[in-house]
Amino acid sequence: MKMLKLTASFAIAGMMATGAWAADVTLKMHQFLPPQANVPKLILEPWAERVEEASGGKIKIDHFPSMQLGGKPPELVSQVQDGVADIIWVVAGYTPGRFPQAEVFELPFMMTNAEDTSRAYWEFAEANMMDKDFKDLKILGVWVHGPGVIHSADPVDEISDLNGMTVRGPTRIITGMLGELGATPKGMPVPAMPEALSKGVIDAGVIPWEVTAALKVPELVENHTTFGDESLYTAAFIFAMNKEKYESLPDDLKAAIDSQSGADFSALAGKIMQESDGPARELAEERGNNIIDLTPEQVAEWKEAASDVEAKWIAEMNDKGFDGQALVDQARGLIAKNSE
Repeated sequence: MKMLKLTASFAIAGMMATGAWAADVTLKMHQFLPPQANVPKLILEPWAERVEEASGGKIKIDHFPSMQLGGKPPELVSQVQDGVADIIWVVAGYTPGRFPQAEVFELPFMMTNAEDTSRAYWEFAEANMMDKDFKDLKILGVWVHGPGVIHSADPVDEISDLNGMTVRGPTRIITGMLGELGATPKGMPVPAMPEALSKGVIDAGVIPWEVTAALKVPELVENHTTFGDESLYTAAFIFAMNKEKYESLPDDLKAAIDSQSGADFSALAGKIMQESDGPARELAEERGNNIIDLTPEQVAEWKEAASDVEAKWIAEMNDKGFDGQALVDQARGLIAKNSE
């Protein structure tokens, strides 16, 4: 009998020493970028580590980057609802019409900086979206990236330079804006952009600086157009969990997840994305690429040219039963409040 107890003690000790003592819950986190990209490396994986620590080791989060669980980026929302993945990170606009109110943050020249705008996005979502657009999800964070940049084979100094160019855009609002500006827009998820550039399917694309290094964009194009302190556009992201899975957890594990999620996390994620713009831009500069920094006068011309995008969005939202102007005013008000 003593030998059995001793053997059992050694077995338990061995399991603990080798890490074989399993967590209570293992969650699958699925997203579309390679693991070395800034968002997985600097935001998603650290978040997962903090949740694991906050849970006292009861939660384990397995990260599946680059769509390793199968499917394409626009399918991520369905995957988390269906339980293929427990947690997903995705661009809201990859599923057009699914999250209509989130589009307000993608309107031209709406955002100030990613940290403050991301906090505003969370507050906007709490007020308008949690029981509507997001009712089938457990939202962990929502945020935006830093100022959008045009990356092109040929220089884009003037709006007219877009005429005849096929330009990649990430979402319905942004591709619509590119069309208003004279380009031939082509929507596609960001992982498809490098191949499209290399094969000449597109002549340019819009993405923030921070993801250009992981996608090797400065090696594929030599021109990059920026808008000073303004933002031509930004994209709205969603970090979400399967609602039933979350609700099935005991209270202490829910608390562990909640403690690392929400407004502060959303603002931090936006801040990290924008802070990652600088090093990525420096890599393009070191290659000798042509960085076109538009003057305030030039930016004013772009603002004027893109102004119809907002008016059309307001009308579309009105047709869907929303008060489009009120949503724009609310978003701007929240951004201004958080930017003080």
